[in-house]
Amino acid sequence: MGAQLPRYRDIIVPESCSGMRLDRFLAKRFQDRSRSWLVQGIRQGQVMDDTHQRLRPSHKVLDGMVLRLTLPGIAPSTPPPPLPPILHEDARVVVLDKPAGMLAHPAGTNFTWALVSLAKAAWPEERIDLVHRLDRDTSGVIVLTRDLDANRDLKEGVKRGGANKTYIAICRGEVPWDHQHLRGPIGAANGVIRIQMAVAEDGLRAHTEVHVLERQPGFTKVRCVLHTGRTHQIRVHLAHAGFPLLGDRLYGVPPEVFLYTLDNGTDAWVREQTGAPHHALHAERIIVAHPAGGTLDVQAPVPEHLNRWWQNPGCLPHDERE
Repeated sequence: MGAQLPRYRDIIVPESCSGMRLDRFLAKRFQDRSRSWLVQGIRQGQVMDDTHQRLRPSHKVLDGMVLRLTLPGIAPSTPPPPLPPILHEDARVVVLDKPAGMLAHPAGTNFTWALVSLAKAAWPEERIDLVHRLDRDTSGVIVLTRDLDANRDLKEGVKRGGANKTYIAICRGEVPWDHQHLRGPIGAANGVIRIQMAVAEDGLRAHTEVHVLERQPGFTKVRCVLHTGRTHQIRVHLAHAGFPLLGDRLYGVPPEVFLYTLDNGTDAWVREQTGAPHHALHAERIIVAHPAGGTLDVQAPVPEHLNRWWQNPGCLPHDERE
């Protein structure tokens, strides 16, 4: 454990692209980069195979081939953050405490350090895979496996509803009830934001159980139990009920807030619209059948920033420590 992370990015050629020229494959894979820019990088030695052999633009790529990229922006350019705290480790499973702001898995074409990349570098001799994901700004329990059979077993357990997952959240507004089952079906919002979901008649069955923990003027702290696992489920259900997450840039605010964030980041104006630097959601606990038998039951402590926001809401919306 603890291998140094490389300053390159590996991508694997899918079967559908087998036989393509290297430059054409990269242009298809990274569509926001021009082919001429990619060709220039290839000729400068910024694309290699997994033996570090430099490749030519005309090289034919094959199914399963590993391409090792050092292209600026596509490959890492900064040192990695530390591996998140280990909550549990055994021969089959690792559970980490993901911080808010870290991707669980790389997304898009620009390189970003992600939790799964850090974990693969920490256990370089093993097959490390995610069992489930958390949104970038959601902190807490995230489960990874160290072999494919364990990954299949745990994913199947989660898929068939065999996992008990609880979250802590801070909502905007004072929730009037103490306990509620939110069951609105969830589907695509069909608005201007492609990734946005909504409660919709033709959506998939969804069930979030909500327990109020504490109230104070303008805010409510809740514990949410997921009985299904739809995209953005807690965020959608609470916003639909009229109590969006504190700091949520996608739900409970006009779409202009999220669209503005894409171009400008989370600046002072965005924080004023949403109430916090990012949404207040923490994956507190997971209970699921362990692939080696018995039960995996792991908890993550509520992060310091959520405790601070609850105990000292006067630090919001900007919170200079975030």
